[in-house]
Amino acid sequence: MKDANANSPSRFLNREISSLSFQARVLEEANNPNNPLLERLKFLSISASNLDEFYMIRVGGLMYRAKDEDDEPGIDGKTATEQLELINARAAQLMQDQQSCWGVLRAELTKQKITLVEKQELSAAETEWLKGYFIASIFPALTPIAIDPAHPFPFLPNLALAIILHLERAAAGYDRKLLGSRDFRGIIPLPASLPRLVRLPDSGQEIRFVLLEDVLDIFQAELFPGCVVKESGLVRITRDSDLEAMEEAEDLVGSFETALKKRKRGIIIRLKASKSMVGPLLDFAIQEFGVAAGDVIKIDGLLGISSLTELYSIDRPDLKFPAMNIRFPERISDFGGDCFAAIHSKDIVVHHPYESFDVVVQFLRQAAADPDVVAIKQTLYRTSNDSPIVKALIEAAENGKAVTALVELKARFDEEANIRWARNLERAGAQVIYGFVRLKTHAKVSLIVRKTAEGLQSYVHFGTGNYHPVNAKIYTDLSFFTCDPALCRDAAHLFNYLTGYSPPAIFEKISIAPINLRQNLKTLIEDEINHAKSGKKAAIWLKVNSLVDPDIIDDLYRASAAGVSIDLVIRGICCLRPGVKGLSENIRVKSIVGRFLEHARIFCFGAGHGLPSAKAKVFISSADLMPRNLDWRIEVMVPIENPTVHEQIMGQIMGANLKDEKQSWILQGDGDYTRSGYKQNSFSAHEFFMQNPSLSGRGTALHGKKKASN
Repeated sequence: MKDANANSPSRFLNREISSLSFQARVLEEANNPNNPLLERLKFLSISASNLDEFYMIRVGGLMYRAKDEDDEPGIDGKTATEQLELINARAAQLMQDQQSCWGVLRAELTKQKITLVEKQELSAAETEWLKGYFIASIFPALTPIAIDPAHPFPFLPNLALAIILHLERAAAGYDRKLLGSRDFRGIIPLPASLPRLVRLPDSGQEIRFVLLEDVLDIFQAELFPGCVVKESGLVRITRDSDLEAMEEAEDLVGSFETALKKRKRGIIIRLKASKSMVGPLLDFAIQEFGVAAGDVIKIDGLLGISSLTELYSIDRPDLKFPAMNIRFPERISDFGGDCFAAIHSKDIVVHHPYESFDVVVQFLRQAAADPDVVAIKQTLYRTSNDSPIVKALIEAAENGKAVTALVELKARFDEEANIRWARNLERAGAQVIYGFVRLKTHAKVSLIVRKTAEGLQSYVHFGTGNYHPVNAKIYTDLSFFTCDPALCRDAAHLFNYLTGYSPPAIFEKISIAPINLRQNLKTLIEDEINHAKSGKKAAIWLKVNSLVDPDIIDDLYRASAAGVSIDLVIRGICCLRPGVKGLSENIRVKSIVGRFLEHARIFCFGAGHGLPSAKAKVFISSADLMPRNLDWRIEVMVPIENPTVHEQIMGQIMGANLKDEKQSWILQGDGDYTRSGYKQNSFSAHEFFMQNPSLSGRGTALHGKKKASN
C-alpha cells in the first residue's frame, strides 16, 4: 500500500469489509476437509447466521446514513454509500460461496447416508407418512392467507420465511361475489416454531430429511382447496434490528420494552427470493414488502442456510469433533471444593472452555449457601435462559444476603431475557440496578464479601467473557479469581460508581472505561516507544476480538516506527494495516479461527525487558479496542501480578496463540488474509490447551505435593 501513510485515511482498513473477511474465514472452516463433516456444516450455518446479523445491525445503520445529506466519511475515507457498494459486492460473493459449500457438504452427507431429499425423490411410503405428519404436526400451525382488500398482506417477523403464490380458483363452484377474482395472490408464512428440516422415518441405516417448504408444496391443495398454483416462490426477509432507547427515559425498563417492540417491526433492508421467483410475482413481493429493487437478492440454492444447524443434532459422533475432557482446576479440588480457601491460598485463572465454567457457578453457589457471606455484587451482561448464576443470586437474596445485581438492558438480542431476570431478582429481594443510560455496562465482575475472625474479607472474579454457561463451552475466555485487597477495593468502588453514578477519586490497580482505560493503554504504548528510543527491548502483544479505534491504531503505528515489536492476535475486525513500509513494518497481525471462538482480551507490554518476560506488564480485560468499548461502555482492565498467573497468561496462553499455525490467518497490508502454512500436524493452540492443564489451577499436581502450595 504505497499511499498508506500516517496522515492518509487509507492507513485504515474498512471496518465492514474486515468484518465480512472474518465471515469468509469462518466459511473456510466449513470448506476445510480436515474438520469433521457435521462440524463443517455447523461452520457453514454460523457464517450464514453471522451474515444475517451483520445486515441486521451494520447495514441498516449504513442505509440510514446513506440517505442523510450529510454522509460523513468513515475513518478510511469512505462514505456510507461507498461502503454499501463494497458490502453488497463482497456479501454477494460470500453468499455464492456459501451455496457452493452447501453443495459440496450435501454430497458428502449423502455419502454418509444423511440425505436431504427433493420432493420428487420421496417414496410412496414416505409421501403417505408425510401426509399424516402434515395433518397432525404442520397444518394446525399454518395460516395460509389470500391477499385481497379484506385480507391485507401480513406482517412477517425478522428472518421469516414465506411462500408467495399466484393462484387461480377452479371454475366449478366459483362465486365472484363471495370469493372475488379467480386470479389472486397468496402467502404462507413458515412458522419459526416448526423445524425447517422434517426427518423422515428411518429406512435401514439412511437418515433422510425433506425441507418444510417442499412439504407445503406437496400439500398445497390442503391449504388452498379448489385452487391451482400457477407460480410460487420462497422469500426470506431481514429487518433492521439495531435498537435505541430514549436517553432521558424516566423508566429505563419501560423504554426498552417499547424499543424492543419497535425492533420487531423494523424496516425490511433485504429481501431474499428463490431463483424461480420472477416477473409479476416478484414485483408483487417487492411492492408488498416495501423494499427497493436493489435490496432484492436472488438465491440459486437454499434460502436460510443457517437452518442447517438442525442437522448437527444427528447422533453421529464420528462426524463431530471428539468430545473434550473439560477439566476442573485441581487447586480447588485440593481444598475440597472450597473456592474461598483456594482463592485465599493463591490467585487462580480458569481458562474456558478447557477448564469448567462450573468454577464460576460454584463460587456463587458457595457464597449463596455460606452463612458468613454478607454481600454479593454482580454484573450481568449475558447469561443463559436457565441461568445457574441468576439462580444462585436469587438463592442468596432469599437467604437474607445483600445482593446487588447490575443488569445490562442494552446487551444486544438479550434485552428481553435480561428484563425477565431483573424482575425475578427483584421478587427475590435483590437490589437490581440498570447502570447508565448512555453507557453499556460490559465489564464482568463478581464481588463477594464474607465475615471472618479478622473482619470482612472480599473475593472478586474478573472475567473476559459473559456469565453464560453455554457460551463458556465454545468461547475461549479467562476467569480471574483473587482476594488481593486492592483489587477487591477497586471492585467495590466500581460497583459504587455503577450504583451511585459518582466516580471514585482513584482506582488503585484496575482501569475503567470510559474513565481512564483509554489513557492508561496509551501510556503503556508510549512507555514502549520510550523504551525503544532509549535502546531497551520494546514489545507489545495484544489479543482482542476487534481493533477499530483510530487513536489506538495510530499509537501502534508510532510504536512500530520507533522500533517496538508488535504482535496482534485479532480474531475478527482489524482496521490496522500491518507490514507496510514506513508505517507498520514492525507489526504482525493474525486471526485464529477454529473449533472454539477466541474471546479473551489480553494486553502484554515488555516494560523495557521485551516479551516474554517475568517483568512484563500483563493485563486481562473485558474491552475490545473499539471506540464504543473505550468511550461508551463500562469496561475493566485488570493487572496480573501473581507470578504463576502472569506466566500462564503471557507465556502459556499468549505464547501458544502466537505459535499457532494450524488455525491462524495472517493479515496482509492490503487487507487480505492468508493461511499460516496450514498442515495437519501444525501446532494448534486449541489442541495444546485441550491436552495441557493451565499453570495456576494445577495445585499439588504442579509441585508433586499433597497440599496446595502458597
